Amino acid sequence: MEAFLDALSSLGQGFLNMTWESAVMILIGCVLLYLGIGRKVEPLLLVPIGFGVILGNLPLANLSAHDSGGVLNLLYVSGILTELFPVLLFLGLGAMIDFGPLLANPVVLIFGAAGQFGIFITLLIALGIGFQQQEAVSIAIIGACDGPTAIYVTSKYARDLLPAVSIAAYSYMALVPIIQPPIMRAMTTKKERATLMPTGEKQVSQKVKILFPIVAGIATILIAPMGAPLMGMLMLGNLLKESGVVGRLVDVSSNTLANIVTLLLGLTIGASMLGGNFLTWQTILVFLLGFLAISLDTVTGMLLGKLMRVISKGKINPLLGAAGTSAFPMSARVVQKEGQRANPRNFLLWHAIGANTGGQIGSVMAAAVMLAIMNGMGIMPLG
Repeated sequence: MEAFLDALSSLGQGFLNMTWESAVMILIGCVLLYLGIGRKVEPLLLVPIGFGVILGNLPLANLSAHDSGGVLNLLYVSGILTELFPVLLFLGLGAMIDFGPLLANPVVLIFGAAGQFGIFITLLIALGIGFQQQEAVSIAIIGACDGPTAIYVTSKYARDLLPAVSIAAYSYMALVPIIQPPIMRAMTTKKERATLMPTGEKQVSQKVKILFPIVAGIATILIAPMGAPLMGMLMLGNLLKESGVVGRLVDVSSNTLANIVTLLLGLTIGASMLGGNFLTWQTILVFLLGFLAISLDTVTGMLLGKLMRVISKGKINPLLGAAGTSAFPMSARVVQKEGQRANPRNFLLWHAIGANTGGQIGSVMAAAVMLAIMNGMGIMPLG
């Protein structure tokens, strides 16, 4: 009887151990669920992240990503800290992406490069306000507008910032349709945005599409080997798609595998967002600098777009510069929408998709360059 009463007395201990930080984080988790379910903002990510935040902050549940021996800790260690989840996501992304528009108009690759300059500018700002090199690199990579790349870099050098960087990267990626248009309109005239470009889609042979991931994979990895895991899986996924002989592998990579990894990644990232290390001024700075990085990416891309318009004597619409980020395909859709708002006869999507896929390659290259710089400075990844 006494043992039974002791067991009853243990009920409700979670309420007694609830802290204000845990309560706030559970509320934040509920807000993320509302955004994902009610507002349909990146639901595939925000729903598991939001519920992971709730689970990770429930007292005595042993469901935090940092609770040694817990099931979510096992997933966090084996999937996030080993960089396995981001790498597998790039395999799925490669199986979904079409490099045809980029191959048909290779000049748009330059927009993918320009769309990464915000990363390096933000890196200098983060260092200037006192962040350590490892932290500054992890914060700046939010500007890649690519969640898996941000997680990959941060898990190597600044794991304490991983929850904030991950949420910021995915949130801003979802908010691209809100962040980019004001910048695009502020930097261009209506006449510039109304510039018509050829609407005919150039055909690219299947042989070229098959050779591209092989050649591009070898070349980019030789140039920036630190990004090999991400670039290698991206190009492998694309080769599976374009080869036309492994339909089952393409289906698994682009659907089953990508969905499972997205679920587990979101859940574990959410479960790592604990009140004690998330509700800080540092987290606010991470979000502010991440927003700055993505905004600067758009600005530098637009500046190049305006320059290309001058060089081409008015034949290139400067809006294409905004598609140089890695937010695929959101940035391309924003360019199409803004172009048609200025001129209903405008059809920029095909060109913008090319620039957007170039941005996908550019984001991995930017991350690889930053990792190489860290390595050259003698700053080794966390074990």
